[in-house]
Amino acid sequence: MLNLDFRDSRPIYEQVKDGLRKLMVSGVIQEGEKLPSVRTMASSLAINPNTIQRAYDALESEGYLC
Repeated sequence: MLNLDFRDSRPIYEQVKDGLRKLMVSGVIQEGEKLPSVRTMASSLAINPNTIQRAYDALESEGYLC
């Protein structure tokens, strides 16, 4: 679903946020579709759940999630 580049200078949460935003805008993630839980997403990407929570919070503040 998402590809993370640990050599990228951007923080991981921004990469997650940007990746999810692209999937939403392109229609891969449909309006009203539930995203995976924080723990599930973190486990699938092998990153800290707090990183996913931070990305979800940022998307919510930008109006992409509710």
